[in-house]
Amino acid sequence: MCGIVGYVGPRRAVPVVIDELKRLEYRGYDSAGVAILRDGRVHVIKTVGKIKDLERLLAGEEVESHIAVGHTRWATHGQPSTPNAHPHADCTEELAVVHNGIIENFQPLKERLQALGHRFRSETDTEVIAHLIEEKLRDIPDLERAFREAVRELEGSYAIVLISRRAPQVLHVARKDSPLVIGLGEGENFIASDIPAVLPYTRRVIVLEDGDFGVVTAQGVELKDLEGRPIRRKVMEVTWSAAAAEKGGYDHFMIKEIHEIPQAIRDTLRGRLTEDHRIVLDELGLEEEAIRSLRKLYIVACGTAFYAGFAGKYLFEQVLRVPVEVDIASEFRYRSPIYEPNSMLIVISQSGETADTLAALRDAKRHGVPVLGIVNVIGSSIYREADLVFPTWAGPEICVASTKAYITQLVAEYLLAFGFAQVRGQLT
Repeated sequence: MCGIVGYVGPRRAVPVVIDELKRLEYRGYDSAGVAILRDGRVHVIKTVGKIKDLERLLAGEEVESHIAVGHTRWATHGQPSTPNAHPHADCTEELAVVHNGIIENFQPLKERLQALGHRFRSETDTEVIAHLIEEKLRDIPDLERAFREAVRELEGSYAIVLISRRAPQVLHVARKDSPLVIGLGEGENFIASDIPAVLPYTRRVIVLEDGDFGVVTAQGVELKDLEGRPIRRKVMEVTWSAAAAEKGGYDHFMIKEIHEIPQAIRDTLRGRLTEDHRIVLDELGLEEEAIRSLRKLYIVACGTAFYAGFAGKYLFEQVLRVPVEVDIASEFRYRSPIYEPNSMLIVISQSGETADTLAALRDAKRHGVPVLGIVNVIGSSIYREADLVFPTWAGPEICVASTKAYITQLVAEYLLAFGFAQVRGQLT
């Protein structure tokens, strides 16, 4: 998991992207970097270490620019090092990219590009994107089209922001299976992996969906699919405050978020529990007959959410008296599960963007199995793709170690278990 950001507009771009990166540092902190346009070429400044180390490096650099991209890394391919840090440039230093995700076919792409004379400087999967765009530009002089053609060859997950001297006032973006949002300002626009990064500047955001491609300038945003056809996405007005994503006077995000657990529980229960102790699940839009006919549950998640799911197994089996299988999502997607009639898949994810959990969700839907998502991030991929959604309302969780999100996942499971039992006549 990495954090990527971008800015184009009248402000000095580097302070903006550094501020955005600081709000995404929980997504990765082994290296960081920025890329700007200067003297007719892309200039990349990056270092191993945290964002504060990047700031020290930038203090001695001339970084006046009104367009920039930035990245904070959690290593997947290649050890933490300055060469492996993002952004990554092409051979000519005409363009650079930042990327969050995993390019599964990077090795054959890299070998092909090396055979064509491209020189690689890192061990990362991301660098192939920069060189692949460079290669496409040899035959396709239009940067936007060359970027789309390069992205079409990528297999895996990606959120990408491209900066290039060929389009000195434009950032290009693409998204598949990794989160990416665009913050809409007045005469300026912002790009980030997560909404908290843009909240100090705007509350109007577009959440990109899989297959989306965008052209972002200071004046506006143009969205297309990878075929170049125009598309439209809803502009979302963010209602929670920027302070909700800050430390609020505590020394660490974990301490702050532990103290927020009581409120998170209250928020998750609100509107779902009546004064006479009945559970209200109307938001699911699930027919009561579907609940009564339920014969088996599958719970799939990763990391902390998996432990919440394992606790849910004991709860659902005891209360509903139906068998429950619990799987780590990365195992579930590869074991060719046998879905039984009248079953349901429950996926649990704080971010709503967990790649293996999303793959399990999509597999179940292909087999006609209804999917219920317990998710904390509204507008995330799981939120949009699940048949039924039960938000946890924990608010933004910045600390990598989960606290309030985990607790509200348990609360959600209790509400679902007893709510279903209520419908099935299993409560006395």
